[in-house]
Amino acid sequence: MTDGQAVLVSVNEAAALVLPGARPGVALADVAPDWLTVAAPRAHREAGPGGDPVARGAVAGRTYAAHPASRGDGCVVWWLVDDTDQREARDALTAERERTAFLTRASNLLLSSLNLDRCMGITARLAADELADAAVVIAAGHGRELPVVTARRGMEPAHSSVSANASRVPGLAEALQGFPPVPSRWIDPAAAPSWLVPEGFGAVGAIAIVPLPGHGVPAGALVLLRRERSAAFTEAEEVFARLFAARAGVAMSAARLYAEQASISETLMRALLPPTLRQVAGVEYAGGYRPSKDHERVGGDFYDVHPAVVEGGPCLVVLGDVCGKGLEAAVLTGRIRNTLQALLPMAEDHEQMLGLLNTSLLNTHDARYATMVLASAQRRGSTVQLRLTSAGHPRPLVLRADGRVEEAATRGTLIGALAEVSAVPVEVVLGPGEACVLYTDGIVEARGGPLGGTEFGEERLRRTLSHCAGMPAEAVVEHVQMTVAAWVGSGRHDDMAVVVIAAPRSNHLSAVDGRTKGRFTT
Repeated sequence: MTDGQAVLVSVNEAAALVLPGARPGVALADVAPDWLTVAAPRAHREAGPGGDPVARGAVAGRTYAAHPASRGDGCVVWWLVDDTDQREARDALTAERERTAFLTRASNLLLSSLNLDRCMGITARLAADELADAAVVIAAGHGRELPVVTARRGMEPAHSSVSANASRVPGLAEALQGFPPVPSRWIDPAAAPSWLVPEGFGAVGAIAIVPLPGHGVPAGALVLLRRERSAAFTEAEEVFARLFAARAGVAMSAARLYAEQASISETLMRALLPPTLRQVAGVEYAGGYRPSKDHERVGGDFYDVHPAVVEGGPCLVVLGDVCGKGLEAAVLTGRIRNTLQALLPMAEDHEQMLGLLNTSLLNTHDARYATMVLASAQRRGSTVQLRLTSAGHPRPLVLRADGRVEEAATRGTLIGALAEVSAVPVEVVLGPGEACVLYTDGIVEARGGPLGGTEFGEERLRRTLSHCAGMPAEAVVEHVQMTVAAWVGSGRHDDMAVVVIAAPRSNHLSAVDGRTKGRFTT
């Protein structure tokens, strides 16, 4: 208790332990810390009976809250409450909330991308801004080549590739192999090679190396750097760095796995995509394909143009429709295309070719079936001779020079459903400017129109083709696709494919390279 001149009037035993030398008659300023002395005049003016705290501060490593209470005679009673444990718990809770918020934000940023370089950049930047003065992310590489991303606090990460021996950096080789981290106090900062220190960083005062765990395989290592004269990494900071590294490693591993799967898918997809068709041996070919879902690239419809096996012989055109949609149907499509490729030596005998293909499909575990149409095309003078054979497929349409549209009278059973197949081929001659249109049922069954539920239909397809008389094959394909797309709008539809075989009007016809992309090769 102090009087109006801030002189001690009374000191209990507990206060004497906190403020050694405190006794009646001694000025408060002589025994109390500055934070309490400064608060004394205000307390004598404003202190009421409630005793709210007016100051907080430390005494001998402990923190206290000073609660003054006026006694009414000019004296003030000071209650010093030790809140060290409460403050430490509060600070720990705040720090834990901040760490949790950081880890949540880091997880959201890392999982927002499946690009490995971007994940490495995010990891380096977050670690440099929150865990150290600089950070280096090293992805698991092959041999001595190490993909590296470095970042300094407040700066954009820099990507590079370093040829280095990881075993020369204590703890780095172990981290890249997924072993538990080496404590930072065991790592000499002077042992850090130049490639590990960002340019312009200066002298290194402390290093921590943390593994980046992945999905069964280590994703890499995270190196944290602090400048000279900075505090060393504490055990709690290293534990927190490992929590962050666990999230970063999972994100990097997922990004790497995605990149590998995407590369495999892209390689396989290229073999399933329809080829680009051009003119060859005096005959024009054009094709168009639209999968049932716009975000997919392949499906159950396919087409190919195979050059003549024997010089001067006919080219074989195949248009097919496999039961089903999407990737599963595309896999069977690829199998059928490969089988037909192997059967090319007998391409002029459509019935035998379809019979062997039917046997091949029946001997597989896939219960899907397919319809298709084969067309053998050969230039003869100014005309194109066609042999058309349908196997359960919509009949080809022949577009004459005057705009008339005729249906080729071929028919046959579908492939892969019955033990025996039958087919009736038909011969068609195309004059200059005339074309034969092969299409899948996705075109005529496409629903749309003013009410959104009307089929495009074969009759509407015929009228569409009648306006294409004399057009090049590619223009016919584009016109059909645009008309059907406008009819469907944003509605649902099946896979749609169309192939046009045309006899050009020009009298000067020659092969263009004799090949095209995709399957159209010799």
